[in-house]
Amino acid sequence: MALLRGVRVIELGQILAAPFAAEILADLGADVIKVEKPNGGDDARGWGPPYWDGDAALFHQMNRNKRSVVLDLKTQEGLDSMVGLIGSADVFVHNMRPGAADALGLGAVALRTKYPRLIYADIGAFGHAGPLKDRPGYELLLQAFSGIMSITGEPGGLPVRSGPSISDLGTGMWAAIGILAALFDRTRTGEGRLVQTSLFETALCWTGIPIANHLASGARPARLGSGHPSVVPYGTFPTATGPLIVAAGNDRLFARLAEVLGHPEWAGDSRFAMNDGRVRARAELEGLVTAALRRKPRDEWITLLEAKGIPCAPIMEIPEVLDHAQTRALDIIEASPGSSEIRLVGLPLSIDGERPKPRRPHLKLGADTHAVLAALNATEERR
Repeated sequence: MALLRGVRVIELGQILAAPFAAEILADLGADVIKVEKPNGGDDARGWGPPYWDGDAALFHQMNRNKRSVVLDLKTQEGLDSMVGLIGSADVFVHNMRPGAADALGLGAVALRTKYPRLIYADIGAFGHAGPLKDRPGYELLLQAFSGIMSITGEPGGLPVRSGPSISDLGTGMWAAIGILAALFDRTRTGEGRLVQTSLFETALCWTGIPIANHLASGARPARLGSGHPSVVPYGTFPTATGPLIVAAGNDRLFARLAEVLGHPEWAGDSRFAMNDGRVRARAELEGLVTAALRRKPRDEWITLLEAKGIPCAPIMEIPEVLDHAQTRALDIIEASPGSSEIRLVGLPLSIDGERPKPRRPHLKLGADTHAVLAALNATEERR
């Protein structure tokens, strides 16, 4: 897929947020050049085990369809090459520690003054303003600081981290969205833009509904396990053979659930008939649903519930997910060109029925340095 063919992106990224933003653009056809430091490159290369071909599986997942250039930014030669690369590009995206880019002469003001058409994407931890703007951060810290952990986990238990790195990956998504909007705007104005986002802002966005609920009610959001603060019954329930997710998202579905569970009278009970009543009677109703579901095996309940159109699901583990016919039908697990061993989750997006495919072999540290710099030098000599 080449929707962004002709767009060049220079990425100076580490670990997740900036690399993921650049990967989205690369999957959509942009020429993404990832600049890495000597002696190891992106720290994510070592975030294993497991490894594929010497680099962590995590690194491969975040750095598809890119080229790798090694530059030593502690030297003037390396910095000059870096500035030259940025000058040849449409987009520069980084997630350096606050102040680091300016110290190297790679700050937004300096580069956008030199290259007015440049779209400069700056990804931070806490945002570009406020008392914590210069503080670095990691996923775990931001899930704690933003309140995500306070609403994640079982009632009465310790707060826990969301399994996926939702702040990092979400920030990469917002950066990519901002970059795409800036690219579109440049077609009209001819001018670049400064795109800024951060893990904290993304985490606040993901907690938007709990924040709205708190502002509306004054109540402090609580941990509900897999439950929903505004819908009941909705969550994990035990059966005779294992846990089952049941999601009766409206009054109509609850009435059907009550019938399947052998208690049609619940739908006419003033405590349970409407969703707001069920939310207030959460503990009592969830106890009744649990007692009913314990009577039969999980798979039998799935058959009965699905026959009535009631959303439900087993809790599958990753190997089961990969083996499921639905996953296989989507063809979203893609082999890296040149290595059938390396298989990655593709972009969760299709355009005209086509999912972006891997175009380049997996990213070897510095493999493209000579070719990219030679082309850059040749271009500069012709100017």
